[in-house]
Amino acid sequence: MRPTHDTALDGFVVAVDRGRYTCAIGDRVVTAMRARELGRRGVVVGDRVAVVGDTSGDEGSLARIVRIDDRASILRRSADDDENTVEGRQERVIVANAEQLVIVSALADPPPRTGFIDRCLVAAYDADIEPLLCLTKADLAGPEEVLAYYADLDLPYVLCHPDRPLDELIEALRSRLSCLVGHSGVGKSTLVNRLSPDADRAVGVVSAIGKGRHTSTSAVALPLPGGGWVVDTPGVRSFGIAHVDPENVLHGFLDLLPASVNCSPNCDHLTTPGCGLDALVAAGGADPRRLTSYRRLLSSRTGDTRPSA
Repeated sequence: MRPTHDTALDGFVVAVDRGRYTCAIGDRVVTAMRARELGRRGVVVGDRVAVVGDTSGDEGSLARIVRIDDRASILRRSADDDENTVEGRQERVIVANAEQLVIVSALADPPPRTGFIDRCLVAAYDADIEPLLCLTKADLAGPEEVLAYYADLDLPYVLCHPDRPLDELIEALRSRLSCLVGHSGVGKSTLVNRLSPDADRAVGVVSAIGKGRHTSTSAVALPLPGGGWVVDTPGVRSFGIAHVDPENVLHGFLDLLPASVNCSPNCDHLTTPGCGLDALVAAGGADPRRLTSYRRLLSSRTGDTRPSA
């Protein structure tokens, strides 16, 4: 019979490192290991857990995580889109219980990549997490082109300048658990250091060819002065969606989704004649670039290597 652990304390996992878990318990930071009774269940940043043992937080102390609470959301990614590849099967849980996915994209140096943003949106909607587009380096370029691409999606966004307060972003993060994702070099770690001055996250220098160096090596949850938590994640070069059912990829394109009711029951949205998405674009109801992006993602997700329209 397993112990009930009635005296266990509630903790919040803020970092994971080689089998050791850093947990916030009240105003203390406690190092813990995973109890054997948890079996194969993994513990990730964002998990709400029950902790027993030495929870003093003193140097050298070690507690035990004996329970993982049910997760409200799970944000995942893979290295590839196709689940039939080795990379596609290597699914990684980024964070548990996130309420908001903050997609950080620079407006210049490096330039924005809407394909990456679209992948993040697919993952966010699949996990039932609200997306927020955070456009950095607004002193170098305007947001008009990116915002025009998402005009029909009603995607919330904030603009960040290096020399202006982050009031709008701070308000969007207040009292929530938010996860930041973005390519290396987009200024994500710089944002985190401004949001949480004690974060002490390394700030990388964008290389001359426009590709940033990885400056964060593991996900970590950091408290915000105004309340809430922000999870800083390592800079990534790709955001695979092999874990997303092909039928659900369209949910990341909410501007196209309503037109799918006009498709035949067996429409694959790629080559089936009379696809309602084609009719929507032909009638001027959606940006053709959005349909191209959707089909590119759908093709990669299904392992179909044929070029999309």
